[in-house]
Amino acid sequence: MQPPVPETLKVSADSRPNSVAGAIAALLRSQGRVEVQAIGPAAVNQAVKALAIARGYLTEDGLDLSAQPSFVKLEVEQEERTAMRFGVYAYRLADVQ
Repeated sequence: MQPPVPETLKVSADSRPNSVAGAIAALLRSQGRVEVQAIGPAAVNQAVKALAIARGYLTEDGLDLSAQPSFVKLEVEQEERTAMRFGVYAYRLADVQ
């Protein structure tokens, strides 16, 4: 049986990192993983800042995150674009020595 497909958060250059971080932390607490996508350097910058902020939110619950970056081709307005995708996973801080 396949695990459920993770929720995908799409980050833009105008996204507020604190808001995205809150969404990342909430999804990691409830589902254990989330996918974050960003197209363009400014959007990737906002996504990376959100991941750093989310780590702070998760430590209150004894959790941390791991992010695996990769490239993905997306169809945007009938045009193929390359996006940065972060597979983000939660883990308990006690699990890591």
